Amino acid sequence: MDTAFFTAWIEESARRVAAEKDWLTGLDAAIGDADHGTNLDRGFTAVVQTLAAKEPDTPAALLNLVGVTLIRKVGGASGPLYGTAFREMSKTLGDDAEVSPAGLCDALDAGLAGVQKLGSAAEGDKTMVDALAPAVRELRRALQEGAEPREATGAAASAARAGAKATIPMQARRGRASYLGERSVGHEDPGAASAAIILTALATVAAR
Repeated sequence: MDTAFFTAWIEESARRVAAEKDWLTGLDAAIGDADHGTNLDRGFTAVVQTLAAKEPDTPAALLNLVGVTLIRKVGGASGPLYGTAFREMSKTLGDDAEVSPAGLCDALDAGLAGVQKLGSAAEGDKTMVDALAPAVRELRRALQEGAEPREATGAAASAARAGAKATIPMQARRGRASYLGERSVGHEDPGAASAAIILTALATVAAR
């Protein structure tokens, strides 16, 4: 997986976020500030424009640029969280021009750790962690069992989507939704939903 692969992942993520921005914002309207989809779409649009102007030389440089741009352009909590995830991913990759499947898994794991540290969130708190954590576990399991990257990322994306749906009956313990207490129950977490979208984009590109 080279820089072109990661560029394609980000472009596919941007396309999917744009297509689902109203749905994401609707989820956020129920338990947040009603701006998650709009903010994330603005951030990924800026990322794509930045990459079109000058594509970085390595996957690490690209992911760092993605992270910096999201932090700068996305409002609310999602900008720092996603920005941190991509920046932490970049730190694991060094200057290598190619990333192995195991390297991708380690990078995603580092991104997850960055999100958990910044947001003080664990699984079950009704956050994006509830999609990211099972996805990373499933990716690692699949790779260790000898799955091809397209199969492993597909399994990870499925785990992320299932994790996002599993937030519906949860009561939020972190973020703006936590202020609602029991009223947060019955709604899918928008951060988990967008994380599932981005990991589905990864699986889509890996399958090409």
